[in-house]
Amino acid sequence: MSLRWSIRVVFSRYQLKETIVSMALVGAMVGAASGGWINDAYGRKKATLLADVVFTAGAIVMAVAPDPYVLILGRLLVGLGVGIASVTAPVYIAEASPSEVRGGLVSTNVLMITGGQFLSYLVNLSFTQVPGTWRWMLGVSAVPAIIQFFFMLCLPESPRWLFIKNEKAKAIAVLSKIYDIARLEDEVDHLSAALEEERQRKNTVRYLDVFKTKEIRLAFLAGAGLQAFQQFCGINTVMYYSPTIVQMAGFNSNQLALLLSLVVAAVNAAGTVVGIYLIDHVGRKKLALSSLIGVIASLVILAGAFFAESSGSSSGIYGWLAVIGLALYIAFFSPGMGPVPWTVNSEIYPEQYRGICGGMSATVNWISNLIVAQTFLTLAEAVGTSATFLILAGIAVLAVVFVVMFVPETKGLTFVEVEQIWKERAWGSGYNTESLLEQANKS
Repeated sequence: MSLRWSIRVVFSRYQLKETIVSMALVGAMVGAASGGWINDAYGRKKATLLADVVFTAGAIVMAVAPDPYVLILGRLLVGLGVGIASVTAPVYIAEASPSEVRGGLVSTNVLMITGGQFLSYLVNLSFTQVPGTWRWMLGVSAVPAIIQFFFMLCLPESPRWLFIKNEKAKAIAVLSKIYDIARLEDEVDHLSAALEEERQRKNTVRYLDVFKTKEIRLAFLAGAGLQAFQQFCGINTVMYYSPTIVQMAGFNSNQLALLLSLVVAAVNAAGTVVGIYLIDHVGRKKLALSSLIGVIASLVILAGAFFAESSGSSSGIYGWLAVIGLALYIAFFSPGMGPVPWTVNSEIYPEQYRGICGGMSATVNWISNLIVAQTFLTLAEAVGTSATFLILAGIAVLAVVFVVMFVPETKGLTFVEVEQIWKERAWGSGYNTESLLEQANKS
């Protein structure tokens, strides 16, 4: 009876912790699923403003929560805001960026995320000795959302969205601030062609329409698959639970665990900076593959460290090896599999499908994120931390195969050229994909 009660207590403790963490992911799933429609119907700017308002409300609810259930509600609201923003930001940046620097600029969005994670660990560390510690930690997250809200009021709407909505004068005014006269004419011609193509199709794109056309199915498979593998390789397990993992490795001080997690977050942000440079120089596909190979090696190191520690070896030595494994994991993941899925999803869909497909693929990301976050601690308790990291390494091997088979290189290509790649893959219609890639690489 005592053993049963102990198992129940452990399960409830992990289950409540996983639920609090995962409820934000549930909200993000809903936000991402609806975010594509909101983007297409009301524009990228209004969608961002809505995300800021919802996130701020959630942060306030978390800060004043009288019990875990209200805290869970606050996490749900925060997740809604994050989900909408995760769809909106990459699309907004991609649609306002010249093709030759689009990857780097979309990756900068990922840098802001990883930089924010670093700052959040720094803030958490500063509040560890303050009364009402966790309330301050959660409530202060509203500050960036409030700042972004007011800055976003000063920014224009996406020129591509304006053009598609027949607000051509406003679109051209925005584009004229980005391109010189010669390039401006080319961009307007491309947008005019996209608008004409949309008029020949249905006025409204529905979710099921994504699966009716072969080239769109292939594009969505590549985009959604990248998003799923990004999460199933375990990145947010590392980020959400890094203090817990550090404590599992033998470092029992909460303050030390947070400090070591701060180092991990700093490596994450630094790696993203490297990715911003590499993504438009090395290319999306090569960067993803090299990143995954490093992730596999790092996860094997982590598995070995936890196996040795559980076997009764010196916890100090293998505890530090686990921390090094975490740092290596982030160092390999952050330049490649961090920004590549978001960059690829911002550029592989035709104009009329970009919002809805971006929302659907982001939803896949958050669903995958939820599955991993909701099961990691329970799985580690059931089969051991070492075996859990080996499972993640096996998934990363599958991700390598997926990228090789299904993800094309889109470095330097215009949106029109990317569409031609999918048509060639789907129908073999004679589009010279290799020639397009050569021209893009030369430019």
